[in-house]
Amino acid sequence: MIDISEQILLFVVSLLANFFSALAGGGAGLIQLPALIFLGLPFGLALATHKVASVALGVGATIRHLKSSRLERRFALFILGTGLPGVILGASIILQIPDRLAQIALGVLTMGLGIYSYFSPQLGQTLELKNRHNKGMLIGGLLIFVLGVLNGSLTSGTGLFVTLWLVRWFGLDYKTAVAYTLILVGIFWNASGAITLGLLGDIHWLWIPALLAGSLIGGYFGAHMAIIKGNKLIKTTFEVVTILIGLKLLIG
Repeated sequence: MIDISEQILLFVVSLLANFFSALAGGGAGLIQLPALIFLGLPFGLALATHKVASVALGVGATIRHLKSSRLERRFALFILGTGLPGVILGASIILQIPDRLAQIALGVLTMGLGIYSYFSPQLGQTLELKNRHNKGMLIGGLLIFVLGVLNGSLTSGTGLFVTLWLVRWFGLDYKTAVAYTLILVGIFWNASGAITLGLLGDIHWLWIPALLAGSLIGGYFGAHMAIIKGNKLIKTTFEVVTILIGLKLLIG
């Protein structure tokens, strides 16, 4: 039997989590995954359910970004081609290993992202493409693969790593990097992870409609706010979200 109050709570949690995720370029798991666990789902089931719902974040953000963003098709395919194998690999192994140590390490790294961005005031404020030569693309692609493994195996904040890497290594501004992250990671990476986890484990389908609705709406309006307000707000939100996620992962 469907509990209406529970569905409303799931919708609100998903709406807030994905609004800030779309604005910062990742981090929906900061709120959404712990909420699913708090409401009674074991980690593996909560992870798979969260992954399915996160796809709607990418859809909602994509609807808004495609109206104003001009993404390079070849570069988008490069991100997919290097990242998707990592996502599938990460999702294949996460259900078989303890996650606490990995969460602590990820927490430290995630906080480091926010601190690094904070002390780099001009980072991501202008679009200055770089490292598009063969060596630069190889190094960039290898790290995107590693980030794909993290995305498939862990949830909180891995999209933020992709956003900052696109800014730092490839010279994108925050607005452009967030668009790539939300469209490619939000839809394709998360869908691959959800399918892999669904095949290897279970998904709590009763909660999916409320989570999908919140993700879709939150993703759209978060992306809208990012486009309207620009790089400065995105950078500030990115820094706040990364530090909060890092603390959450460290506390457990």
